[in-house]
Amino acid sequence: MSVPTVPRIHHRTVEVSGRRVFYREAGPADAPTLLLLHGFPSGSHQFTRLIDALGGRFHLVAPDYPGFGHSESPSPAEFDYRFDTLADVLEGFCLALGLDRFAMYVFDFGAPVGFRLATRHPEWITGLVVQNGNAYLEGLSDLARGMIANRPGVEGADQAVRSILTAEVTRGQYEGGAADPTAVAPDGWTMDQHFLDLPGRKEIQVELALDYHSNLARYPEWQAWLRAEQPPTLIVWGRNDAFFPEPGARAYLRDVPGAELHLFDTGHFALEERLPEIAPLIADFLGRTQK
Repeated sequence: MSVPTVPRIHHRTVEVSGRRVFYREAGPADAPTLLLLHGFPSGSHQFTRLIDALGGRFHLVAPDYPGFGHSESPSPAEFDYRFDTLADVLEGFCLALGLDRFAMYVFDFGAPVGFRLATRHPEWITGLVVQNGNAYLEGLSDLARGMIANRPGVEGADQAVRSILTAEVTRGQYEGGAADPTAVAPDGWTMDQHFLDLPGRKEIQVELALDYHSNLARYPEWQAWLRAEQPPTLIVWGRNDAFFPEPGARAYLRDVPGAELHLFDTGHFALEERLPEIAPLIADFLGRTQK
């Protein structure tokens, strides 16, 4: 009986604007490229199983943003943690690696980071895989709106953000909404909490959380980009997401009517429970749309 070949994942770093950025890479360099953009409070490790599933056929690249995972994490006094500056680093990362034609997988924080990159360099983007990555007001739950209300100058905002940086809440983001929580391995949220608990990391997350409101002001710009460019788009969405509910997935069809939409009975981290169904959809999508 033949055994499926598991791709070799390379773990590398590259210097971007004097800062060390860690990334995972797998697959043939001349194959269609998929740039994997992680969410909060995670890192590139959240894509390891997806890379195993797709890396034999496609070129997959998954960076850690500054302040996340294994990338260099200067203090907020040394680095301005905003979504604009995360996009600056991602842009520099792509330039350093020579990535100028790729599809983007945008999830959670990966959506505001990735869409900033797309509007700066529309010629780079050959397609989108959207997994619980929001770009519409109707995609914000009351819980999400409450957290977004925390911004600089709001009394108690700092403490409100710190209250969600706990192991209990991190685990809840993974298991919440899952049809079968026992199918969600503990490794993801355990790894996320490990990084959150490193010295200085919570301060970084507070800075980014207080800047999240800046993304809402950019939604019209990103929607205009979608309407103008009509990128091939695959939407795979956990419909039980406590932060980004189902209307946020359906809203993409307003601007990209040809997008493919698949809803799953799971939560925010949809890959954790539904990777066996989602990975073939991504492979088929990339195989049909990426040359």
